[in-house]
Amino acid sequence: MSVPCNIVILTGAGCSAESGIDTFRDGGGLWEQHRVEDVATPEAYERDPDLVLRFYDMRRAAIQTKKPNAAHHALARLEREWWQGQRGNVTLITQNVDDLHDRAGSKNLIHMHGEHLSAWCGACDARHHWNDMLIDRPACPACGARALRPDIVWFGEMPYRMDEIHDALRQCDIFVSIGTSGAVYPAAGFVRLAREMGAHCLELNLERSQGSAWFHESRFGAATKIVSEWVADKLAN
Repeated sequence: MSVPCNIVILTGAGCSAESGIDTFRDGGGLWEQHRVEDVATPEAYERDPDLVLRFYDMRRAAIQTKKPNAAHHALARLEREWWQGQRGNVTLITQNVDDLHDRAGSKNLIHMHGEHLSAWCGACDARHHWNDMLIDRPACPACGARALRPDIVWFGEMPYRMDEIHDALRQCDIFVSIGTSGAVYPAAGFVRLAREMGAHCLELNLERSQGSAWFHESRFGAATKIVSEWVADKLAN
């Protein structure tokens, strides 16, 4: 049997862009005509909870109309066939808060920035699958408190499952970053840790990221094309 080769993949907004999901921040610092500081911080929620809840209600509704693209399906195929072929583990870490990786079939998946289709109760700490509105302050199914908020990691909050992520990075042989800007930490630092641990680091992106110099190899183009090509090549060799 060949020596196992563990792969860790980080995806960002560029992986879902071709499904019609807007990237988080454009050049003007706006997200769907809102300043990020007004809708994606704990301070914004404390200051104007109605604005924040309405914003995420719209995003939650919009995401449910989108479909996984070829890049999502290729990564799910890689995970399935890599494991079935006893070639190692594939761990997928996403910065995206949509559910397109899930719907494409990825299983070994970490949503480090939370999920639009999840609500978090500030009273009892329970999390619930959620595809409806929160603006009307529905009761928490677990405790009855009207304290549900979007289960999203806002700026200034700690991303989820960081211990698991660091363990996977320390054990990986290949690290792949797909559709990320390389500007948002801690995700922007994953390539450094993986490289320090001896992993081969590959960037698949529309253009060079801010951390591009840390990668051994970079390939540029639309995610649906270059991710599908890389997965096909990996499974064939």
